[in-house]
Amino acid sequence: MSSQSIHAAAAPKAVGSYPHARRVGNTLYLSGIGPRDPASNGIPGNVHDADGRLIAYDIDAQARAVFANVRSVLEASGARWEDLVDVTVYLTDMARDFAAYNAVWAEHFPDAANAPCRTTLGITALPTPIAIELKCIAHLQE
Repeated sequence: MSSQSIHAAAAPKAVGSYPHARRVGNTLYLSGIGPRDPASNGIPGNVHDADGRLIAYDIDAQARAVFANVRSVLEASGARWEDLVDVTVYLTDMARDFAAYNAVWAEHFPDAANAPCRTTLGITALPTPIAIELKCIAHLQE
């Protein structure tokens, strides 16, 4: 079975040498998607001190941005939001951020019966100064 690499112009550039997504048959695998702004490459809600060190972040802003970026990759791949079947969520501070992230999730998936499966993991760090990243799988319609 052949695969197709997808690069979404409306999504932020990947931070490494990999595509935004890869389609194999009717299954779409998204690379880890973070909240960076596609135009500026900035991270919504991050606050830095005078020396450039991260001192605060806004998980609500980052969660909303990451969902927008996932949507951009899905659309560039010919998929719809409703095609998502499995989402793995990485949070760098589970205790602080889960409730706010979960509220944004509920806005995007108000009907739990039709929401994708989800696993949320607390991790110590991500490759860039972001607080959330999503890894998604979608099943495309015929």
